[in-house]
Amino acid sequence: MAVSSGTRQAADEEARAEVEVLNSRLEKTTQLTKKIQASLGRLESSGKSVQDAVGPLYNNTQKLQTIGSNIDSILSTIDKIRQPSEIKSNEEEMIRKGPEKAGLSNFMGSVKRVNQALSQMEQTNLRSNQQAMADLRRLLKAGNAQLEGHFQRLLQDDSQKVEPLYYITKEKPFPMLSQDKTTRLGLISSHIASASRQSRSDSPILQAYANVRGPYLTETLQNLASASVNTARKKTPDAIYRQGTNGMATYAKGMEGAFLAEYDNICALFTRDEWSRVFNLTCQGAISELARTNRELNSHIKSNLSTDCFLAYEIVEVVSTLSQDLEGRTGELKQSFSAALKPIRETAKASLGELLEDTRRKINSVPMIPQDGAALPLTSDTMTRLQTMVDFLRPISGIMISIGDGGWKSGVNSMSDQAPSLNFFDVGADGKQLFAKYCMDTIDTLLSTLEQKAKPLLKGRAVLGVFILNNVTAIDRMIRNSDLGSILQNRMTNVERWHKTGASLYSGAWKEPSSQLLDVQYTNRGSQRPPSGSAATIDSAAIVKSLSSKDKDTIKEKFRLFNSSFDDLVAKHKVLSMEREVREFLGRNIQQMIEPLYCRFWDRYHEIDKGKGKYVKYDKSSISAVFLSLV
Repeated sequence: MAVSSGTRQAADEEARAEVEVLNSRLEKTTQLTKKIQASLGRLESSGKSVQDAVGPLYNNTQKLQTIGSNIDSILSTIDKIRQPSEIKSNEEEMIRKGPEKAGLSNFMGSVKRVNQALSQMEQTNLRSNQQAMADLRRLLKAGNAQLEGHFQRLLQDDSQKVEPLYYITKEKPFPMLSQDKTTRLGLISSHIASASRQSRSDSPILQAYANVRGPYLTETLQNLASASVNTARKKTPDAIYRQGTNGMATYAKGMEGAFLAEYDNICALFTRDEWSRVFNLTCQGAISELARTNRELNSHIKSNLSTDCFLAYEIVEVVSTLSQDLEGRTGELKQSFSAALKPIRETAKASLGELLEDTRRKINSVPMIPQDGAALPLTSDTMTRLQTMVDFLRPISGIMISIGDGGWKSGVNSMSDQAPSLNFFDVGADGKQLFAKYCMDTIDTLLSTLEQKAKPLLKGRAVLGVFILNNVTAIDRMIRNSDLGSILQNRMTNVERWHKTGASLYSGAWKEPSSQLLDVQYTNRGSQRPPSGSAATIDSAAIVKSLSSKDKDTIKEKFRLFNSSFDDLVAKHKVLSMEREVREFLGRNIQQMIEPLYCRFWDRYHEIDKGKGKYVKYDKSSISAVFLSLV
């Protein structure tokens, strides 16, 4: 219990000590608060005194700052007013030197600074700068003009004409601008184009480029153009144009190489949206020269249409193919080539109908038809022309598709100026069929006009028949011995019809002797009918004996008339001019028509002159020999 009382007294003492400590700290805090309040009072009093003293000074400082700012603005404006004259004086000497003396990089830097200064002045729009702005514009114009001139001079250094045949024969690409020149030219082009965009005008450098490179292309290709005209001149007036003998194909190849090289130059120098215009401007001179060459060739072709129409077909194909190739690579020049090709394309289209009329005219102008029935050389000439057309089937098919089926009969239907496309040269079934129709129209025109011409001039149907057969045979032979055979193999019925016409005309002349061999079975009243059957069972003596005197005289007359007519026709047959195939055909045809009738007649009545040969001139073996001599 004593321990417990002592412990509680110690705890109380400790609590009283803590209370005293807290009271002591509270008293100190109260004193500190009073001191802070006293300090704040003094500070407030001092602040009012400072404000009263500093306020006027601060206001004066703000006014001085405003004045200073205004002075700075005035000085800046004065600097801007003085700047143009300083820029003009600093850059004018550089620009007067020119890019050659000053160096292209320094010169372009000077021009850019003038341009930048002018742009800034135009934005300030100060009235005092108007004269300075005018001076800078003149200086900038002079600088750009010198750059343009420098551009042309640099370009001209690499624009001397070249010999195109060297690059064509060696299969080398045409020369392009050097890399160093391309870099410098590109810098100038870019600068002037940028300046032009600012002024919303076209860059003069586009035309400047065309003014230099256009003549380069024209002069480079000039010899090829001249060669195309020279190679068209004929040494032999009637010679038919042969494929590939004209220089147009080489001309086109050179033009393609030169144009593609030029397009690559343009792509390296100009922006994409400028390529089309620059390329067209640059190539127009060379295409105009092509158009002039085509007009000259067209005059030559029209003067020699029957022999040189093939040159027109070749040029149509060559130039159209060139146009398609360049369009595929560049997307340009299609309409320009179409316009350049138009005269020859129209002549090529018109030639199809004109050749038919020319065939008629030539036949009708022939003074005489060969009296021996020989074929006219015109037939061979016409077929040679058709054979030659096969070599140009590609362009001819396209032309025929463009004018339509039969368009060659009623005149060519003029097309628009649209350039030929790849479909224009579709040589599929339709194109070949149209050409096959044209060939048969030509053959029909030839043969019908020959028949009309020969009818009043040839004596007798036999000669007319031989004449038709000779011409038909020449036509048939030239078809089968050439590429025409595969094209016309399904259309030979027309030729066969003319062959039948000629054969019918000729065989009609042999009806007279054959008619003498047609007899009546004679019987006397009350007598038996004469025996009939094979030659071995026929008793000619009995048959003749059974005839009356009048009937015998009739048989004798028939033999006599047959001999006379037959000998006359044989003699005429032998003097007629016949193609080998015609002579063989007609000889066999006559034999098949006459020999069976004669042998039958001979078997029955050869005893009419009892072997004296007075009436029966031919026995079966001798007449067979005559027929063999006709083949």
